Amino acid sequence: MGLDPGLRRLALGTLLAAYPGPVPPDWAVDLLADGLAGHTLFGTNVHDPAQVAASTAALRAGRPDALIAIDEEGGDVTRLAHVTGSPYPGNAALGAIGDVALTRRVYQSIGAELAALGITVNLAPTVDVNTADDNPVIGTRSFGADPVRVAAHSAAAVTGLQAAGVAACAKHFPGHGATVKDSHHELPTVDAALSLLRQRDLPPFAAVVAAGARAVMTAHIRVPALTGADPATFSRAVLVDLLRTEYGFTGTVITDALEMKGAAVAAGGVGRAAVRALSAGADLLCIGARVDAELVERVAAEIVDALADGRLARARVEEAAGRAADLAAWTRAASGSPAMEDADLGYAAARRAVRVDGLLTGLDQPLVVQLHTESTIAEGRVPWGLGPHLDGVPEIRVIATETDPATLRGLAGDRPIVLVGRHLHRLPGGPELITDLAAQHPVTVVEMGWPAQWRPAGVRAFVTTYGASHANGRAAAEALGLAG
Repeated sequence: MGLDPGLRRLALGTLLAAYPGPVPPDWAVDLLADGLAGHTLFGTNVHDPAQVAASTAALRAGRPDALIAIDEEGGDVTRLAHVTGSPYPGNAALGAIGDVALTRRVYQSIGAELAALGITVNLAPTVDVNTADDNPVIGTRSFGADPVRVAAHSAAAVTGLQAAGVAACAKHFPGHGATVKDSHHELPTVDAALSLLRQRDLPPFAAVVAAGARAVMTAHIRVPALTGADPATFSRAVLVDLLRTEYGFTGTVITDALEMKGAAVAAGGVGRAAVRALSAGADLLCIGARVDAELVERVAAEIVDALADGRLARARVEEAAGRAADLAAWTRAASGSPAMEDADLGYAAARRAVRVDGLLTGLDQPLVVQLHTESTIAEGRVPWGLGPHLDGVPEIRVIATETDPATLRGLAGDRPIVLVGRHLHRLPGGPELITDLAAQHPVTVVEMGWPAQWRPAGVRAFVTTYGASHANGRAAAEALGLAG
């Protein structure tokens, strides 16, 4: 026997799905007509602006108020520019600059680009306070380690996006910045007292709520003081008592992708994770990136089953679907400002973020070496480094643990070496390789990841970009005098 059509439609109204490829398949459009709340676009859905605009128009043929979301943070996390890297610096760079008005302009420019393509929800900004230098998933996605600074820039980012008519979704509540594990792969724990969370992690969320953020995304992290053994996504104490009651948030609570192991493993599958998230107070459930029609139907069926067996109250699911519908209504009514004409905005901002310790001298025709770094799932495989911006200077790529310093010295000869990397303080083999080279050769280091306090001994200069976007790469090449 099939699902009750009314209950199926109700369940679908709480789901944010996805689809493969650049053209929406028929099932993705048909599900929208059946009541699906919307879809999230990923890099595999993006080829060029005209194609994205055609895709969003095709989706709206299924339902005019469909939510179309994307992770367009700027910096290291981009979907629209995944082939080249983002033309905007990310949050760490904007936080380092410290110009709140600039942050607002950058996010308004990002929002204007999204709006022009028919995208209505940006799963950004990341408002986590990155207090762990070894955080593998936040890092340069954060505005910094100071809660006051992060709060100010987070509010500005939300204001900028929504001024362009695109709903902002601040993430990851109640704060992913103190973790040293990646919730895509496991369930991280933040073992901190609630008093510390209020001082360190929560101020940016208070700021974005006050700024009118239309959505907040949950974190698949365990905070024992609040959540016990469960992730925050499944915690009523976090989503209702803290976010809604204490902070007064009235918008839409969106989950991080339920396919992530921090949620799916904890619940015993994506469908059960959906039920637990709804029960805890979430409204719009992001299923993930690897989605097909069968998975959507399976999750909807699990929600309907939970309504039948008492795990979910119908009033709770109706409330959730209503908030998702309210978000869609806001996006249809929002009238953003015209797209900004300053095409160099992101590149100009990236230049302001560059910091140099030491002297950038004697860099004529250096050997430029990029140290390979694995990308996180959030980032995806996006090009980075100085290569696209160098004027007649080749860039070689090596793996630090497999590279003999003597080989690099031989390749360099009398030329200086420029070593480019991300999160070099924790890159396997990175610190040792740099220290060995600098002891016998003129070396300049370019750090394009999170700027930890670590500084290698003996280097001529240490350049920090606060991110690895296309804009950050160009700014670094210019600072070194190597750009075309």
